[in-house]
Amino acid sequence: MAADAQNNPFIRNLASSDKKVRDDALSSLKTYLGAQSEISELDLLKLWKGLFYCLWMQDKPALQQGLSRDLASIVSSLRKSVVLPFIRAFFLTMSREWSHIEALRLDKYLYLIRQYLNASFTFLSKNKWKKSLLEQWNAVVEEIPLECQNMRIPNGLRYHVMDIWVDEMEKVEGEAWEKEDNKETLEILVLPVEKMAKGGKLKPLRNAAKECLADDRLRAWRGQEAEEAMKDAEEDEDSEVEWGGFAD
Repeated sequence: MAADAQNNPFIRNLASSDKKVRDDALSSLKTYLGAQSEISELDLLKLWKGLFYCLWMQDKPALQQGLSRDLASIVSSLRKSVVLPFIRAFFLTMSREWSHIEALRLDKYLYLIRQYLNASFTFLSKNKWKKSLLEQWNAVVEEIPLECQNMRIPNGLRYHVMDIWVDEMEKVEGEAWEKEDNKETLEILVLPVEKMAKGGKLKPLRNAAKECLADDRLRAWRGQEAEEAMKDAEEDEDSEVEWGGFAD
């Protein structure tokens, strides 16, 4: 993939207004990517640069959403070894390009992020929430969209991911989260949000994480553990208040 991804015929055709051309391009791209057991970070970033601008060029709302779903469906065609590097390249691209997204184009990228969070959870679910994969996924999330301290990561990306986190958990597993067998998985999955609630550099980020953790659905799935997590986050917040000495 030495050529600029934006000039790649896969990318050009994915942005076509002709449905058959788009479908054929998506099928070809999935076939090509699905045959790869390893793709370099550089090539993944080149590809995502092109896919980012493919969506950029699509102006019709219905086609924007369709294209976002198509792009998210690529995940299911990848070999397991490529999935998390591919998702990491997606989040890196969103982080790097965020400041260039105009207000009129923002909604379609927010929808794309939602689709990719869902695709990520679906991938983990299909692999029975294998602990090693879940920990690798958490590492990606903690490095980019829910990184706690680096202000080069766009806060808008952080807020959106936390805002949709529980929604997409529910879509993928629903009431199955209430099962005792899923408790350990659930606790690992929410670790990035808990870390943001306790260690986010800005108070609004910590508050957004606490709101995510306080979601009624998540509290119901977690039971008493939710109360303990919220109490710990509140105690950490209180400890940051500077002592002003004794009152007269």
